[in-house]
Amino acid sequence: MKIHTSLAVALIALVATNTAYAEDKKWTEVRIATEGGYQPWNYTKPDGTIAGFEIDLANDLCKQMQVKCTFTAESFDSMIPALNAGKFDAIMDALTITPKREEAIGFSVPYGTLCYTFATSNSDIESKLPPNGTIISLDNESATTSALAPIKAAFKDKTIGTLAAGGSVAFVDSYLKDTTLMRQYKTPEERNLDLAAGRLDAIIGTKDQLVDLAKKPGNERVKVVGPCFQGGVLGKGVGVGVRKQDTDLKAMFDKAIAQAKQDGTIKELSVPVFGVDVTPQ
Repeated sequence: MKIHTSLAVALIALVATNTAYAEDKKWTEVRIATEGGYQPWNYTKPDGTIAGFEIDLANDLCKQMQVKCTFTAESFDSMIPALNAGKFDAIMDALTITPKREEAIGFSVPYGTLCYTFATSNSDIESKLPPNGTIISLDNESATTSALAPIKAAFKDKTIGTLAAGGSVAFVDSYLKDTTLMRQYKTPEERNLDLAAGRLDAIIGTKDQLVDLAKKPGNERVKVVGPCFQGGVLGKGVGVGVRKQDTDLKAMFDKAIAQAKQDGTIKELSVPVFGVDVTPQ
């Protein structure tokens, strides 16, 4: 009994020490990972520095949190394992908050909204799709079922490009798996090149990114087409990814994002970049 009691006391003391340490921890520097190739959310400039909407927003958030922030480029499909391994402290890479990702990491409140749609230069696909601009919530099962009928018809026996480990894969797996052939790409550049070369009939991605793609020289035939999907397997919006145990860092980001929403910073930064306000409502 003495040994068991002593062991229990020691364990309680250890837990108390660790709890006190966690409570006393002060964040002075936050290492943020981003892709550096997901324009206009983030991209790499010719001089090697990382820029974009998320970098500008992160700088504002870090100023509010009174911490020094550094940015590193990381492959999208390895970000979550690398975060949990301690390579960096947070992810800001248009990372949608989905139930599957929430099993592995924690998230801040959303700082941006996304909708997924299609881009193609195939006039046959374009003619079969519903009008551009319609927003469909995947949280509404009946609306989703009726909306997908013309989508499936348009992409029957076609090849569609997605980004590996992204929301586009979840969408195709959930709704188009039996009608289309999916090719996954590690970077938007690889996917876009195959679309331009005719190796893909269409691609699926966030509307802001596809609109930006269609504007680039040489992509005059590329059109953004069809409805815009939100919610469901596509997540609750874009948030900062953090390790689950870093609840204090999450709380810091939550507070800073709430302020950036309230004072109009997100709107001010997003409208010139996307042409729309991506502030979560």
